[in-house]
Amino acid sequence: MLWLKIMQDISHYTRFRAYQLGGEGASFSYVVRNYFTLIEARYNQCNREHVLWEMQQRNLEKISRLHITSWDRDHCNFEELRLILKELRPSLIEYPSYPPNTQNGKASLDLIRQYKGGITKPLVPELVKYSPKNQLESRDILYNPILIDGKSNDNSIIKFFRLGTFSVLSLGDCEKASIRDRLMLDKVLTTEVDVLLLAHHGADNNFTTLQFLKAIKPRVAICAANHNNRYQHPALEIRKRLREAGVQYYSTKHGDVIVQSMDQTRFYVTNYISNNKRLNSKEIFINKTHY
Repeated sequence: MLWLKIMQDISHYTRFRAYQLGGEGASFSYVVRNYFTLIEARYNQCNREHVLWEMQQRNLEKISRLHITSWDRDHCNFEELRLILKELRPSLIEYPSYPPNTQNGKASLDLIRQYKGGITKPLVPELVKYSPKNQLESRDILYNPILIDGKSNDNSIIKFFRLGTFSVLSLGDCEKASIRDRLMLDKVLTTEVDVLLLAHHGADNNFTTLQFLKAIKPRVAICAANHNNRYQHPALEIRKRLREAGVQYYSTKHGDVIVQSMDQTRFYVTNYISNNKRLNSKEIFINKTHY
């Protein structure tokens, strides 16, 4: 199995980066030793040099996996996807199985289906339903969609990246309370989440409730917000709930956010400001579990 092969070669090195895009949208990378996952098909003049720098630090010429949570343009941009496939040449592409309803989404899906550089894998509900929930059997876990909904936001892929020494929960653009409630009952999520990527960029849509934050208990939360941040993400109510739940949050509004393992039990978080020209802060956290 792929995860077993990777785990046999793992050191404590785990690094996550939330990239500023200079506009609306989200872009992240999660690197465990040399296994490089790019989360979202966004790759422009603002984040490109930083993605390439991250790859160069591990002497990588291509990425291991491209993971796309939604067909919305702020998660998957056709022109940027084309550049990713040309320059980064992912060995695996994981993408939504719900049918896109925009020209950007349809063109992106066609481009992925034509890709010859690696495996392309739609994350269908059947696959999500049987995604193992036992931490002794697997590492990364899929949680959504378990069915295709009429609202595209709630078809976003929810995935728990837990291959490294700290874990990352990606929630996409999900809004539905029933999805939230299902996550709150999951024993893995309520005991293991270190880094939470706020649902729908930190919008107050009744998903990220105080009860949800207290149930998941992440060490830190990250909001993907553009520099101008016209939607004021994360929303004021979300910020209040994060403080009440005792969760430190970071935003890409002023610069990239980097999470880096220090050893098997500790990781630090740094937040750049001034468009990635200056480091603002550095804080150390204890991870909730490690392998």
